[in-house]
Amino acid sequence: MSSTVDLFDLGSEHEQVVFANDPATGLRAIIAVHSTALGPSLGGTRFYPYASTDDALRDVLALSRGMTYKAALAGLDLGGGKAVIIGDPATLKSEALLRAYGRFVQSLRGRYHTACDVGTFSEDMDHVARECDYVTGRTVAHGGAGDSSVLTAYGVFQGMRAAAEAVWGEPTLAGRTVGVAGVGKVGHHLVRHLFEDGATVVVTDVSAAAVERVREENPQVQAVADTDAMVAANLDVYAPCALGGALTDEVVQTLSAKIVCGAANNQLAHPGVEKVLEEKGVLYAPDYCVNSGGLIQVADELEGFSFDRAQQRASKIFDTTRAVFETARRDGVPPAVAADRLAERRIREVGRLRGIWLG
Repeated sequence: MSSTVDLFDLGSEHEQVVFANDPATGLRAIIAVHSTALGPSLGGTRFYPYASTDDALRDVLALSRGMTYKAALAGLDLGGGKAVIIGDPATLKSEALLRAYGRFVQSLRGRYHTACDVGTFSEDMDHVARECDYVTGRTVAHGGAGDSSVLTAYGVFQGMRAAAEAVWGEPTLAGRTVGVAGVGKVGHHLVRHLFEDGATVVVTDVSAAAVERVREENPQVQAVADTDAMVAANLDVYAPCALGGALTDEVVQTLSAKIVCGAANNQLAHPGVEKVLEEKGVLYAPDYCVNSGGLIQVADELEGFSFDRAQQRASKIFDTTRAVFETARRDGVPPAVAADRLAERRIREVGRLRGIWLG
């Protein structure tokens, strides 16, 4: 596999980047280990039809870096890693491909633990685990945590409650209008929490089937044609729950919501967007802070999974998000900067005791 970018320059923060190629199964994957300062890296496997290897590489590097900060801020003794498999999972995914991928993960000898992400599911992790000891997010039937989107959505809801408290004085979405962009794995669980809390919910998704499923479960939900229509709507909270880069300059200028809090990774389209949000008076709940519930869930699996224990840990996302907002106010910086500072402080203080994870 070739790339037109300088790998050492682009991945200068990363400990290790592995390109995996198995022509017999069609496997083309990239595994990125960003940091093992706090422990072995953990992050999901994204199966997606990237337009180019460069696009896949840039995505996995950004995602793995985000996992380092997510684990650190969540208080886990884990580092950050991520993997991407290049291709359309609807046509390329097979048992043979997943098992081939598992052998590559196994070759890292525990420096990277994998789990589910966009395009992969717990059943896929069961296939990977037939060749690999370093797999989380497996099915309940195989002793795993199952669908990690359950606690991802729960954690986003807790972060949203903390944001509501910061803006309106009460940790509730009751009486507020929340727009959820992307109602797939995580988004449809989040919609349920919002309705239970008394919110009005507007949704959109590129998949008509996903929108229909949400409307069947929650008939009172309102649907709009696309994200542009949602952003232009009269919202109190905007929740990006699809792919990254949702918060562009154009979106921020159009947005009427007072809070942005969603499940998508790497929501800021480029550095500086967080400052524009703050200048406009929009409170941004950093994505890797509020969406860490899924990581907490699959990390708990490493101890022998207990849903109650994992949910209790995920409930603390409320307190973590509140601490980020308090740090931001105290230091006079955007919440995204405050979250980075808190994560980096833990990596620095605890990581110096550990060094690089050797397995």
